[in-house]
Amino acid sequence: MSTLTSPLLVRRGAFGAFARGIPLASLLLLGSLACSSSSDGSSDGSGGSGGATSSGTSAGTGGAAEGASTTSGASVTTGTSGSGGQAPTGATTGSGGAGTGASSSTTATSSGSGEGGGSPDAGFQPCPETGPCKILPLGDSITFGLGFDGGYRVELFHLAQQDDHEITFTGTQQMNGPAMVDGAPFPRNHEGISGETIQQIANRVPTPALRDMPHIVLLHAGTNDMVSSANGADTRLGALLDELIAEAPDALIVVSSIIPLPFAASSVTTFNAAIPGLVEERASAGAHILFADQFTGFPTSELGDQVHPNQAGYARMAGVWYEAIEDYLR
Repeated sequence: MSTLTSPLLVRRGAFGAFARGIPLASLLLLGSLACSSSSDGSSDGSGGSGGATSSGTSAGTGGAAEGASTTSGASVTTGTSGSGGQAPTGATTGSGGAGTGASSSTTATSSGSGEGGGSPDAGFQPCPETGPCKILPLGDSITFGLGFDGGYRVELFHLAQQDDHEITFTGTQQMNGPAMVDGAPFPRNHEGISGETIQQIANRVPTPALRDMPHIVLLHAGTNDMVSSANGADTRLGALLDELIAEAPDALIVVSSIIPLPFAASSVTTFNAAIPGLVEERASAGAHILFADQFTGFPTSELGDQVHPNQAGYARMAGVWYEAIEDYLR
C-alpha cells in the first residue's frame, strides 16, 4: 500500500448568480425518522411523497416535495424525481423542509471552492481500468441531499460525465435524485441517513455501507455531533476513519471538513481544525486517504435552512469533491 500525503491545494471558483435557491420551509431540528433499507438497496422512507419523474421512474419519498424550480450555475438535469428527503430524528441535520419537484438547470457550470484533496500517488489507482468507478457517498442528511433532490451527487456526476469519466454511486439507503443527467441514467444510490452522528455512521461500517465495496468513499460527517455532543467528535471521527481503512483498504477515502453551521460556529471551527491532522496521521501510516475542505469559502447564503445547502451549495460541494478525486478517475 502506497502512502498518500495531503498537501492542501487551493482552488477558488466563482459561481454564477442563481435565479433562486431551493429554500427549506423552516429550520426544524427536532424529530427524524431515518429510512430503513431493504436488501435490494431500496428503503421504506416516511413522510410525504415527491412528484413524479418526467422519465416515468418512481419518485422518492420524504418531506414535502413540491413546485418546480429553475436555477442557473448547476448541472443540466432532466427527468428529475421529486423527493423531499427523510424526516428528522432528535436534534439533527435531518430536518424539515421541502425537497424539489421537477427541477431544471439552465447552465452546466460549477466550480469548487475552498481547499481540496492533495496530490495523487502515481502508484495507487483505486478505480478499475474498465467499468465505472464506484463511489460511496457516506454521511447524514447533507449526503442524502435534503433541500435539493440528489444533493451534491447530481453535480458531481455531471462533472465526471463532461470529462468522460465513468462513475456510479453505491449505498443502501433510500434512492433519490433525478432520473437522468446529461442524457445518461443517474445512479441514485447513496449512504446518507438524516440525523446520524459520527458514531451512528460508524455503526453502518462495514454493514450495510460496504455491501457493494466502493473504490472511493466520500465522507462528510459530524454536523449532528455539533448539535448533540461536540466534545470528542474528532476522536469519534478518527475511529470511523480507522474502521473504513481497515474494512476498505483498497479504496480511496476522502474525508472533508463539515460545511458551516451558523448556530454552532465555534464547535464547527474546533472540529474542522482537527480533521487535517487526523488525515495526515493516517496517510503517513500508509492509508489511502485525502482531506477535502468543504468549509472554506462556503457562504451561509448557500444554506437553504442554515443547515443544509441549497442547489448552489450542493454544486459547490460537488466541485470540491471532484477536485479531490479527479486525478484518480479513469
